[in-house]
Amino acid sequence: MAKVKEIADALEMFAPLPLQEGYDNAGLQVGFTETEVKRALLCLDVTEEVIDEAIASECNLIVSHHPLIFHSLKKITGRNYVERCLMKAIRNDIAIYSAHTNLDNAPGGVNYKMAEKLGLKNIRILVPKQDLLMKLAVYVPVEHADAVRSALFAAGCGTIGNYDQCSYNLAGEGTFRAGEECNPFCGSVGEMHREKEIRIETILPSYIKSRVIKALLAVHPYEEPAYDIYQLKNEWPTVGTGIIADTDEPVDVKEFLMKVKNTFGVERMMHSALNGQKISRVALCGGAGASFAGNAQAAGADIYITGEGHYHDMFNYSDKMVVAAIGHYESEQYTTEIFAEILTERFPDLTVMTTTKRTNPVYYL
Repeated sequence: MAKVKEIADALEMFAPLPLQEGYDNAGLQVGFTETEVKRALLCLDVTEEVIDEAIASECNLIVSHHPLIFHSLKKITGRNYVERCLMKAIRNDIAIYSAHTNLDNAPGGVNYKMAEKLGLKNIRILVPKQDLLMKLAVYVPVEHADAVRSALFAAGCGTIGNYDQCSYNLAGEGTFRAGEECNPFCGSVGEMHREKEIRIETILPSYIKSRVIKALLAVHPYEEPAYDIYQLKNEWPTVGTGIIADTDEPVDVKEFLMKVKNTFGVERMMHSALNGQKISRVALCGGAGASFAGNAQAAGADIYITGEGHYHDMFNYSDKMVVAAIGHYESEQYTTEIFAEILTERFPDLTVMTTTKRTNPVYYL
């Protein structure tokens, strides 16, 4: 039987917590990491009805997209639904885990799922993340270079876009002199030694730095390996906010909007003026993505679809592209499918259920 920590690890392999925005609170919200999970219930939002459903279905883990605990709590007295949910979950030994903006920003995450539902192709990130990559340079004796390189790749180094095991290798000569307390791998104590070495350069996400250094030290033959780590300013093209993608062929704007409406079950869609445009390039951002309309326009989108829109964007971009807001819940509702795919593949014996409760707080007259 899988434990909460094992399920959290599987979800974080797909959407690492360091990918979340600074204001967010993704991760384990309630419960113990060592608890064995009987059944898991998946949802967009944790509500009292969802907690009751978990109790009735004997699910002792809830996996949600939106964190139940988002703002700080100074007391838990049951004065609002968040506090009541926490009290009920704790009383019934139900753990709650949330993957929020880390899942938005991850490759294959929320926005990729939206694009998949609409049958779009050539998917790429709309606003790539910056300052999340590092470069490692390490100096290795020639005959040990393959082993060190393999260990670095296994630890998570060397991925650039759809390529992996990427490195640059430069032959050279290193010099060193071992002190009295040393036990040198090569050379002699007190004598300057020259060694044919390979400088291996590779790239890594900054949040796996400690794991990479541990792997490096475990396989490198030297007592004191020489290595450098650089913080990069590069964009990370496969990680970030929103996506830009293409249709198979140009589509009439009304036809495309009807496809969006039907695909996401939109009751009422807010959009800017339509002038018979043809849609070829589509920008998408689930949830509250109004602030990225300018990025969509700069990327050459014919239409920008998000969960929540701004009134003035309907003016600002009306002569450049169509802006459509389909609802926060509607845009992110298929997040549960991502959770289900991850958990059923990793834990085939785990019973995974999707909530039957409507958690959308928005209604229309």
